[in-house]
Amino acid sequence: MDAPKNFNSYPFGYHQEIELRIDTLTNLGHGLGRKDNWVVMVPFALPGELVKVRIYRNFKNYSDGDLVKVIEASPFRIQPKCELFGVCGGCQYQNFDYAEQLKWKQRQIGEIFLKLADLEVKVNPTIGSPKEYHYRSKITPHFTKPGFENVFPIGFLKKDGRNQVVDVKQCSIATEVLNQSLPREREKVFAARKKFKKGGTLLLRDTQDGVITDNNAIASEKVGNKVFQFIAGDFFQNNPFILPLMIDYVVSQAKGEKIRYLIDAYCGVGVFALSAAQSFERVVGIEINASAVKWAQKNAILNNSENCEFKVGQAEHIFEKVTFPPEETVVIIDPPRKGCDQIFIDQLIGFGPTRIVYVSCEPSTQARDLKILLKLGYGLLEVQPFDLFPQTRHIENVIVLEKIDIF
Repeated sequence: MDAPKNFNSYPFGYHQEIELRIDTLTNLGHGLGRKDNWVVMVPFALPGELVKVRIYRNFKNYSDGDLVKVIEASPFRIQPKCELFGVCGGCQYQNFDYAEQLKWKQRQIGEIFLKLADLEVKVNPTIGSPKEYHYRSKITPHFTKPGFENVFPIGFLKKDGRNQVVDVKQCSIATEVLNQSLPREREKVFAARKKFKKGGTLLLRDTQDGVITDNNAIASEKVGNKVFQFIAGDFFQNNPFILPLMIDYVVSQAKGEKIRYLIDAYCGVGVFALSAAQSFERVVGIEINASAVKWAQKNAILNNSENCEFKVGQAEHIFEKVTFPPEETVVIIDPPRKGCDQIFIDQLIGFGPTRIVYVSCEPSTQARDLKILLKLGYGLLEVQPFDLFPQTRHIENVIVLEKIDIF
């Protein structure tokens, strides 16, 4: 990488080595320390450690550095299980004791809510995954346009690398079944490498039907006592070992003495709606993706859930055809990483359910949306993180809100 322009205006020069103490972890999983009040981000450095760092990039108010040497190690530093850790960009925390990972994820939720929602909250301890490794039921190895005949990496993006792929022959967070299938799929691609005009992505999904590699195939997953079918290349949670725990929690928080109806917004193929169906008189799942609604309807039949219906909802008219009394209704929302848009939030507030259970894979956008909801008549009851992706920076978080009388 070339040295940044005007690098002399920064506290540290390009490739300068410095020592600093790591204070905390960022939401990207990087260690953060300060040298002469200047922030330096250091991947794979842990809180409390004294480290030697080589600066490789400068920004307006912070620098990025590579970890050169750990001078004083954290007592929670452990040996990574994967030999590619630190090169492959898939994992950030394999060198971090798992119990401490959970504590830091709990702490980070609190910090995010304080910073983005101006709210000091009690965050419940992070519920950990029953499996710390070999839990991921779907992987998508990449390859770039073939270059030299015998240099053809198939794997995942390099840490901080721009479209650089690390050759991954086995993945320590993928299920054992996927790792058994990976060499065969890699060999197929390598054997056909001269046919590729550009790069591509493989699919390996561990399902009830075995390992599926066709994006358009029908996949089946069992969660608790429910079976769900969906298109293999579409979204479905990738840690089947902790998913039942999270679903049970969401359903338990959705139930209430006077709550008779459930709306599952962003319902996908109906996982929350169908898992909760027996606890409510009627359930409606709403989703703007027509294909997902089709599979949710099939899953309702498959699971004999006669009190569930699924509808395609236009973005501007999500609750238009819902006739449930709002004071007896709970809404579960599980939006994509970008969170809820203002159109949806306006409709949600306009409908005014008595309770909201908000599941998020991106706590920062969840905190942004929470700040709005707190100003529009809702109070926060619970904050519960789940660790769907051990060894990585990712955090799944569930918040529970209840309508309050503010007038």
